[in-house]
Amino acid sequence: MLEHPEVRTAEGTVQGRRRRGHAVFRGIPYAQPPVGTLRFAAPAPPRRWDGTRRAVDFGPTAPQSGPTAGANSAEDTDWLTLNVCTPDPGAAGLPVLVWIPGGAYVTADTRDPMYDPTAPAAAGLVVVSVNYRVGAEGFALLEGAPPNRGFLDQIAALRWVERNIAAFGGDPGRVTVAGQSAGAGSVAALLTMEPARGLFRRAITHSVPGWHCAPALARQVAAALAERLGTAPTAEALSDVAPRRLADELTALCADLPSRRASWGRLAQVGIAVCPVVDGEVLPETPWPALTGGRANGAELLVGHTRDEFRLFSVMTGRLGTFTDEEARTALDLFAPAPDGADAYRAAHPGATPDELVESVYSDALFRMPSLLLAEANAAAGGTSFLFELALGGALGACHSLDVPLAFGTPDSPAGRQLLGDPPAPEALAVSRELQQAWVRFATTGDPGWAAYRPGRRLTRVLDTESRTVPYPEQASRRIWAGRAPDPFDLVQAGRGPVSRTAR
Repeated sequence: MLEHPEVRTAEGTVQGRRRRGHAVFRGIPYAQPPVGTLRFAAPAPPRRWDGTRRAVDFGPTAPQSGPTAGANSAEDTDWLTLNVCTPDPGAAGLPVLVWIPGGAYVTADTRDPMYDPTAPAAAGLVVVSVNYRVGAEGFALLEGAPPNRGFLDQIAALRWVERNIAAFGGDPGRVTVAGQSAGAGSVAALLTMEPARGLFRRAITHSVPGWHCAPALARQVAAALAERLGTAPTAEALSDVAPRRLADELTALCADLPSRRASWGRLAQVGIAVCPVVDGEVLPETPWPALTGGRANGAELLVGHTRDEFRLFSVMTGRLGTFTDEEARTALDLFAPAPDGADAYRAAHPGATPDELVESVYSDALFRMPSLLLAEANAAAGGTSFLFELALGGALGACHSLDVPLAFGTPDSPAGRQLLGDPPAPEALAVSRELQQAWVRFATTGDPGWAAYRPGRRLTRVLDTESRTVPYPEQASRRIWAGRAPDPFDLVQAGRGPVSRTAR
């Protein structure tokens, strides 16, 4: 085998390297750098090149924002790149997994060791991971710019896969697009977006977030961000602002969100200022009504969530065990589905502590119920849904993101060690093997190895010390949210609480 394998793509030849028995190609452009006149524009097709392009280093990420963002110091703006890991570039017809990393729509980094593709590639998948615009670059609603540019980037990456993946041994007709958290929210959106139709066959979504923004609120966020910079909320004006400065100001705006809760409501409570906008153009509506209303076709879908989704955030903020009765009331008033959700939660959890109520409603509203409702909506649209809940607990319980190192087989990554322990328990390694096998089986055949989720029985795979397939385990929450999907975040109207759309 060549130490430096070469592959000819539609745009030019790339040279990668051998890593752990696989051919790895990194930093391949799927669109032009979004700078100059392309700043805040839809992604432009990549330029062709002569000769051979070295593809051994990851491309730079778009500037990161939010409470977990590091310093934005890099000047390189070639953000729109992807990476390919293939068992054999000379093969043909291998199933393809396209990974969209998450990070609350304000961070995303394919370099994270948690996403190491070695294990899925060893099982026979061609693995593609995608960098895309996040934060203000990708999702701020700006006059003179297309909305949801991050989603447009992802579609451009999928078009690159369609054109080129056969040259890496993959089958363009057997593409599975996958993501967790904001990556799963991206996949859920792609399921219903017309320009993405036909670019993938199957989808995997872990911890789908119920985060979307109404245009009126998104415009206020953009105006507040521009005001911090002393300019106007337009693509033309913000193009003069350095990307790293724009990202840093968005981080500062996120930190200031608690002061805006009276008018920005749930968005301020979540603590992230930008997210996908239901703009009527790029994203006409949220995924749940699009599917249940027959405006999008169902697909083969593997969807799941963790049991203790919110635990990660309560630990990260130092709040575990400290929530008050008033904070529990606020959580229920803002995030339980109207009109009677707050009372329903109290009735379903008699004697619950404030911490237990906060964890239950936030886990449900932000991740668990959007995931369950996506499984149901996809089935209603004629698709086949397979549902799982991760119940095996690590150091932080079965928390948000615990499933990622399990699915990639990377418990020895820094995040894996933090969440699973070092070394991980044998039970965690067993669940990791099961989840890895489920991914590979699903990407290959459309069947992860357990019964589909259907109305009536609602069978769900519970991944635990002894995994089992049982009726959906979070029954109290399912009843509270039955037929309801989370509405986009919107401006708070006087005299009105949060509302939830009834799924049609």
